Amino acid sequence: MAATEATRAADEAYDVIVLGAGPTGENVADRAHAAGLSAVVVESELVGGECSYWACMPSKALLRPVSARAEARRVPGLKDAADVPLDVPAVLAHRDEFTSYWKDDGQVRWLDSSGIDLVRGHGRLAGPRRVVVDGARVLTARHAVAVCTGSRAVLPPVPGLAEARPWTSREATSAKAVPGRLVVVGGGVVGVEMATAWRALGSSVTLLVRGDGLLPRMEPFAGHLVAESLAEAGVFLRTGVEVREVRREAPGGPVTVLLDSGDEIVADELLIATGRSPRTEDIGLDTVGLTPGSWLDVDDSLRVTGVTGGWLYGVGDVNHRALLTHQGKYQARIAGAAISARARGVPILESDRWGAHAATADRLAVPQVVFTDPEAASVGLTAAAAEQAGYRTRVVDQDLSAVAGASLYADGYRGRARMVVDLDREVLLGATFVGSGVAELLHSATVAVAGEVPLERLWHAVPSYPTISEVWLRLLEAYRG
Repeated sequence: MAATEATRAADEAYDVIVLGAGPTGENVADRAHAAGLSAVVVESELVGGECSYWACMPSKALLRPVSARAEARRVPGLKDAADVPLDVPAVLAHRDEFTSYWKDDGQVRWLDSSGIDLVRGHGRLAGPRRVVVDGARVLTARHAVAVCTGSRAVLPPVPGLAEARPWTSREATSAKAVPGRLVVVGGGVVGVEMATAWRALGSSVTLLVRGDGLLPRMEPFAGHLVAESLAEAGVFLRTGVEVREVRREAPGGPVTVLLDSGDEIVADELLIATGRSPRTEDIGLDTVGLTPGSWLDVDDSLRVTGVTGGWLYGVGDVNHRALLTHQGKYQARIAGAAISARARGVPILESDRWGAHAATADRLAVPQVVFTDPEAASVGLTAAAAEQAGYRTRVVDQDLSAVAGASLYADGYRGRARMVVDLDREVLLGATFVGSGVAELLHSATVAVAGEVPLERLWHAVPSYPTISEVWLRLLEAYRG
């Protein structure tokens, strides 16, 4: 059956039912179908999910012109040419193109070409292996139901906040015009990326952070370097503050943010980037003994724990293991393999932590890039996390500007690299890079961490000269002494 022509019946049966057609859900269905199982995806919004329309794609489309201009300004021969304002209509049009103008025709065609059915509507569990769509259409799963409904931005319980209709990540990535004044609350990835983008596009941006620094889940120097750059770009950064109250007298009018310090800030828009919650509040979890609105506890094959029969899977953001699109797709590949193996009666060796059916990387080798200027990229454990986990470690730091490739990349290059070494096994536990162009360095670190490559073997991985990747040689030299 074609994706747009799934037939109606009193009780339609599939091998696998997937709730949610974001990248995670699409990949679960694809992996199951590739293994010979029939699959259907149920989606109430746009096929392609948060990443395609309100997160990864639009945010990076907004940020790429910012980083390109910043890098050009540091290259002899381009400095004067690049010292111009961004063409805002062109940047926003570029963003709109990358979101397919918030239409999902192309994604639907992909499902169709892959032999995966699509049912539009709101799906709810109705007991074991049953899903009811919009209260009427009943789907049953022979083998598995995978919950891939993702997460949404959560608003903290601040008086007046909900009534002020603030931006969340969705509005921040899809806005049609540049606000004159923007207040951003939150120093995580969304906060710093959107502060970077909208400041470059012309907003006067104030960034409010409750803690004492930015990017708290990365190495401290990452947040410090990004904060320095934001300040140089004209972002007003205030740390150690909390929002006490928000007021907006009229829709579309100015918004007033009252801080615990007693200060008031008036802006045209307010972006709240302080956390996410699972989209599980109305998908029928109570019909299978789970708590509505909760994160789903899963084992390493992504099977939800505490559900009799082992037929329910929680993949992607909903399990709170690693709220990143690429990790959701990784989990989807693991879940799809586990579902198909169990459907064929093939035993799964759950103790094989790097096997085909275990999402081990979610604990030990999660890569992430923050597309600010400079970029911040990390994988694996930070020094603090490794120490808390009980590893005996050594931390090795390197000034990226001392690498010849960095000097060629940009005048006045600023950056830093760190590797965290497990001294007992002499393998990498984690690595962090901050600087222009470091996003493309990260996969080499991810391979080293996930592969548990011995440092003695990494010594033979010779970086090309002159590239920023030569920092690997410098880190290894510093470790060997």
